[in-house]
Amino acid sequence: MSAVLDPHGHAHGHDHDDHHDHGAPAGWRRWVFATNHKDIGTLYLLFAFTMLMFGGVLALMIRAELFQPGLQLVNPELFNQLTTMHGVIMVFGAIMPAFVGFANWMIPLQIGAADMAFARMNNFSFWLLIPAGALVLGSFFMPGGAPAAGWTFYAPLTLQMGPSMDAGIFALHIMGASSIMGSINIIVTILNMRAPGMPLMKMPMFCWTWLITAYLLIAVMPVLAGAITMTLTDRHFGTSFFNPAGGGDPVMFQHIFWFFGHPEVYIMILPAFGIVSHIVPAFARKRLFGYASMVYATSSIAILSFIVWAHHMFTTGMPVTGQLFFMYATMLIAVPTAVKIFNWIATMWQGSMTFETPMLFAVGFIFVFTMGGFTGLILAMAPIDIQLQDTYYVVAHFHYVLVAGSLYAMFAGYYYWSPKWTGVMYNETRGKIHFWWSLIAFNVTFFPMHFLGLAGMPRRYADYPMQFADFNMVASIGAFAFGFAQVYFFFFIVLPTMMGKGEKAPQKPWEAAEGLEWEIPSPAPFHTFEVPPKLNAAANQIIA
Repeated sequence: MSAVLDPHGHAHGHDHDDHHDHGAPAGWRRWVFATNHKDIGTLYLLFAFTMLMFGGVLALMIRAELFQPGLQLVNPELFNQLTTMHGVIMVFGAIMPAFVGFANWMIPLQIGAADMAFARMNNFSFWLLIPAGALVLGSFFMPGGAPAAGWTFYAPLTLQMGPSMDAGIFALHIMGASSIMGSINIIVTILNMRAPGMPLMKMPMFCWTWLITAYLLIAVMPVLAGAITMTLTDRHFGTSFFNPAGGGDPVMFQHIFWFFGHPEVYIMILPAFGIVSHIVPAFARKRLFGYASMVYATSSIAILSFIVWAHHMFTTGMPVTGQLFFMYATMLIAVPTAVKIFNWIATMWQGSMTFETPMLFAVGFIFVFTMGGFTGLILAMAPIDIQLQDTYYVVAHFHYVLVAGSLYAMFAGYYYWSPKWTGVMYNETRGKIHFWWSLIAFNVTFFPMHFLGLAGMPRRYADYPMQFADFNMVASIGAFAFGFAQVYFFFFIVLPTMMGKGEKAPQKPWEAAEGLEWEIPSPAPFHTFEVPPKLNAAANQIIA
């Protein structure tokens, strides 16, 4: 392999910790005024994990209430607040910021850029999340409690909520502004700052998936902003966009929301596809099968995501023609998604595979995400969906896609890249414990929900009849096990590596890993690629 570049483009070996060299500010200023992509990536990841823990506590309160029939711990009003805020915090506070954290850390390293294109805007887009997060979490302490209209904010419920609804709308606006700024930064960085000799079709898959995701974010975040602004004017300024009493249409809100909401689903999964597309080839010791078809499949998913939104609305009184169109369009999305899954399987086929923790999570992702995809295909069929609408079957489906999808891919990405971030290797045994604990607990939690949904148990109910008791008890036990697995992950895997405890990581801990990020020392120096590396375009290797 070619030579190692130090921050100034000189090749040599590193024995000392580079983090504090080359003018890295010390103390709190380093973080508050951070313009370095690595520091901002770390801030995003820490914020996302904090919000994941808050959202997880709300989920465990939901599952504790549902452990038995009857009202045990919370009243139905608080239960609705918990389900609403769990969804909002997980989607906007945990998954989206975590992927932006990965993008900040990895994209400049993967394309040989010195940093992100707009370093100060990068800082601003992160710090916007703090007041937004505070507004979301603080809404529980406002008069009337947190918003309780579901994370989809359906009118007319939102028009009847207390002042916390306004705080929620404001928080979403701030998070949306943060997302748009982050996306502009990612697009400009990828299109303008790639190292000489790296054409788009030789770019790492993670950069491709994020480039497409960033365009999706810029396209749909303003749509969400429009929907919640109309909600705000309905609440306070006498308009009647969604208020039937004034001639408004609550179903129009659903159309606008899901026009944002369905691309949003892909915003939360495409970066995960990118991460898995790096890990599978590294541990199968083969090149990624069908690189170009992966790029086209990702683009196809993004384009198709704009024409399937009303499959969330089959029960709103849609004409049969509309139902058929959205049903077929939704089933069509299964094709490019299947292309990606076949490509990963073909990459593994006859590969020389080993199963370190990143690969375990990547294979776990493929297996469980595919199950979530199949339940999505079932829900795409209008006659079946009308039966399963708003039942626990839907809850099972999207948790299989988002927890076993987005979250598992993030864990895989963490184990894969953290030696480069921290300079130390995580504990492999603990990583494997985290994987198996998470995989088993996840399935114990969410698999029974398919049966609950098929039996007709509606979601967002604080109480239920006796016939649903057993599966709910199993799901609640699984949920607590899954929650504790993530606490274990933080205290026994993340914290020791952040504190530098563990075996020193080599420059390239995974022998078959490819990419520029493995051409720099571990831990990654504070400044990398001040002089863009010159690449051999055929192999994306530095020509020293």
